[in-house]
Amino acid sequence: MSGAPAFGAATEAWFDETFEEPTEVQRAGWAAIRDGGHVLLVAPTGSGKTLAAFLAGIDHCLALPPDAPAAVRVLYVSPLKALVYDVERNLRAPLVGIGHKAAALQGSLREVQVDIRTGDTPQKQRQRQARAPADILVTTPESLFLLLGSKARDTLRSVHTVIVDEIHALAPTKRGAHLALSLERLVDLCAQEPQRIGLSATVHPTDEVARFLAGQRRVSVVDRSTQPMLDLQVIVPAAIEEAIEPAGAPPDGSILGELYTRELAAPAERGNWPAIYPQLLAQIRQNRSTIVFVNSRGLCERLTQRLNELAGEDLVQSHHGSVAHEKRAEIEEGLKQGRIRGIVATSSLELGIDMGAIDRVLLVESPGSVARGLQRVGRAGHQVGEISAGRIYPKFQGDLLECALITQRMLAGDIEPV
Repeated sequence: MSGAPAFGAATEAWFDETFEEPTEVQRAGWAAIRDGGHVLLVAPTGSGKTLAAFLAGIDHCLALPPDAPAAVRVLYVSPLKALVYDVERNLRAPLVGIGHKAAALQGSLREVQVDIRTGDTPQKQRQRQARAPADILVTTPESLFLLLGSKARDTLRSVHTVIVDEIHALAPTKRGAHLALSLERLVDLCAQEPQRIGLSATVHPTDEVARFLAGQRRVSVVDRSTQPMLDLQVIVPAAIEEAIEPAGAPPDGSILGELYTRELAAPAERGNWPAIYPQLLAQIRQNRSTIVFVNSRGLCERLTQRLNELAGEDLVQSHHGSVAHEKRAEIEEGLKQGRIRGIVATSSLELGIDMGAIDRVLLVESPGSVARGLQRVGRAGHQVGEISAGRIYPKFQGDLLECALITQRMLAGDIEPV
């Protein structure tokens, strides 16, 4: 970990064996975190922000004496339940790896456990968490609010670090205002004010988000954002191209007759879908793994069904908030392992869920904002220095203008202010 602040021997040994070197945001982030103040980390998708925040917290927990009382010391807050489960799963590798290194270097080390608290957490687990809490608690803003109002709030008195992931998705919303109040309640509960670490890939301006993270307190902003590395195109369906062509001379005959003729000739499926479906299917077949983003759950299900009908096989599956957690995890693993070729998703996969190596992202309709577009296309090439490939398909003529404008601003990295 050359150039990074010193961690414990087991932590450093695991990191050096797993990674060649820290990324820029990790190196600068660890220095800021070691200073003890509140920190906002801003860097591209896949740059290791989450690991930067968690590794410092894990190392703090490992340094505690073996007989330290059970209590929550690292609190992770995510805007999405799906991201909560993903983070818990991704924490297993460093925790197990550091444990093995500790056994080899010094015989034993304090075991660090992880708990999940969401609306889906069974009552039996909640009772166990109140009696014997894990060092790391992964939760959502709503569950944190409920926890602070319950008898189990005493387990939070020892919180040392609060990590707010995807902070750009919370800052401008009512959920964000709700979370800000919960964080202040947590300060009143703890003997020592916890350190707050905010994480984001797409946030502007940073000073506004820093103020959301910690109020009037000083925040160290580690901004390692760069110009997006994108292979991005707007694909115009043939039906839209025809609609853009100048209209010819009006036909002879009555207007009512013309309207009746058009009604009889109308296709069974309205809109530009007959032109879009084959192009989406071709893109999915050309790549090993593809995510297709849409803006509603209903469209997600319909598009999945139609693509599979055209393909003559179960080529893609739906992924959205109404799909059970176990089913979503199965679908995610299916894409990673190559059992399916694509996923049709809503915002459930928009934020930092680890989807492995995604070859291409397809957006059906405008994403609605530059930040959302960058988050979605960033699912492809989810590694430092890789190019993210995306294709945007406008659904109708009016959508084309918005797609073109957002694409231009995405390529320039011109993110909207929160």
